[in-house]
Amino acid sequence: MRALSLALFFSAMALPCLAETVLKSEPLMLSPYEVAFVQDASCPVGKVLKVTGAIRGLHRRKVCVTLAAEQASLAVATP
Repeated sequence: MRALSLALFFSAMALPCLAETVLKSEPLMLSPYEVAFVQDASCPVGKVLKVTGAIRGLHRRKVCVTLAAEQASLAVATP
């Protein structure tokens, strides 16, 4: 019984991590190595911009990547 309850607990913790939020605009503040997905016109159709935060003095890393439709949800970035 204990193993079943632990399995349910860990699966409930893992489910929210599967979905990625796609923002409409790039966030101004981004911690080092934090990742944000942005719906950007610079990427082709079906791809989103993956922005990775950098430490002070370095530029952010920006790459166009494909996300599965069931993994992405559209959200609005709060300023």
